[in-house]
Amino acid sequence: MADYPSYNDKNLAIELVRVSEAAALSASLLVGRGDEKAADQVAVNAMRRALNILDIEGTVVIGEGERDEAPMLYIGEKVGTGNGPKVDIALDPLEGTSITARGGSNALAVVALAQAGGFLHAPDVYMDKIAIGAGLPYHVVDLDASPSENIKNLAKAKGAEISDIQVCILERPRHAELIAKVRETGARIMLIGDGDVSGVIATSQQDTGVDLYLGAGGAPEGVLAAAALQCIGGFMQGRLIFRNDDERGRAAKAGITDLNRKYEMQDLAHGDVMFSATGVTNGTMLRGVRRYAGGAETHTVVMRSKSGTVRYIEAHHNFRRKPFVQ
Repeated sequence: MADYPSYNDKNLAIELVRVSEAAALSASLLVGRGDEKAADQVAVNAMRRALNILDIEGTVVIGEGERDEAPMLYIGEKVGTGNGPKVDIALDPLEGTSITARGGSNALAVVALAQAGGFLHAPDVYMDKIAIGAGLPYHVVDLDASPSENIKNLAKAKGAEISDIQVCILERPRHAELIAKVRETGARIMLIGDGDVSGVIATSQQDTGVDLYLGAGGAPEGVLAAAALQCIGGFMQGRLIFRNDDERGRAAKAGITDLNRKYEMQDLAHGDVMFSATGVTNGTMLRGVRRYAGGAETHTVVMRSKSGTVRYIEAHHNFRRKPFVQ
């Protein structure tokens, strides 16, 4: 963010940790309670409060809906004190609302920040996605290639057998044909019930065993996942999917004119990007919030594209010294 000499991205990255922690702590109170809307709402409230004390002039460009859907963190909402750099914010206060409601795995509180104009202003529609981790030839996989071609090329680039490759896919009826085609290749599949931000990020983490991410999920989540990959390395492409005129209208409102465009990762997120995610429930990437009498423990990953630094932060919150505010 060279346009703002006073910008200190090292300090702001740590401030982002407090933002995702606040949302995760609040959402954790509703894990397994069966109420998706309530879990999402408390996460939104906590994230808004945390953002509004940051010394930034922030605009939410990836949020929870349009302005008339407030009190969600809506697209276009201004956050921060106004005393600082102009930044775009992409967020999902609770990625995995249904996961949280039923006490499942991989629910996260996620927030990313970039200089103004750094994120694609993606409408709330589906996006077809493909992603792999770092250290591989550029375009070894491609959104327009078949699953068979992509898996074969990826296995060759990794010096692996096709049976060694594991593909992460959201378990949805719309993916039945995709799942069948992947199984025909002999590759293995990890089906996830929700949380495709963590699914994409898993391709860049060796201990997850995920080599490739395929399938359609939310476009806003695609931007968040691209922000993370910009920090830790990897390759991603996406294409927006429109099911009706209303969704095409949303794209026009967001300034998107080429409805068939294939977006590269740098089209989705570019510049100096920061990303923070805190686990709400236990997952492949992060441990969930562990609550105990008088406090809680959180597990967060924070990344910066400028340095490529990835930090895992385990925090112990003492509610007796500073009462927890939901």
